[in-house]
Amino acid sequence: MPSNKNTQGGKTFGLLKEQQRQKLEEINKEFLEDQKYRDEDDLADKLEGFKNKYAEFDLNDQGEIDLMGLKRMMEKLGVPKTHLELKKMIMEVTGGTSSNTIDYRDFVKMMLGKRSAVLKLVLVFEDKANASPCKPDGPPPKRDIASLP
Repeated sequence: MPSNKNTQGGKTFGLLKEQQRQKLEEINKEFLEDQKYRDEDDLADKLEGFKNKYAEFDLNDQGEIDLMGLKRMMEKLGVPKTHLELKKMIMEVTGGTSSNTIDYRDFVKMMLGKRSAVLKLVLVFEDKANASPCKPDGPPPKRDIASLP
């Protein structure tokens, strides 16, 4: 919690979110300096995207995605899962530990790793679906009566 006792609810929430983003940014710096990920293409951009995606589904703002945050993520992506499937996904991401949450380091390792996890596949396909626009940008071209079918 911020040490300033005079902050209102919105200000406190904003400070908490800023602290969370700073923690995630510090972890991103660790990955940028790690020799293991040096040859990864556009690593800084990928890490920024991972940070934003992770922060969106960290419901309790504790730096972890818990079961309900993961459930919300899967529902938002259009792939609802049962609680047992979600627990299996968490175990897959965390490497089999008995944790019921996904921390940011495990999340980034999963996304950058060569191993394919169900969560990684869903997120990658969701990003690809959002990247290709279905409609052309701008106003539609002018048409006359002769060009109609």
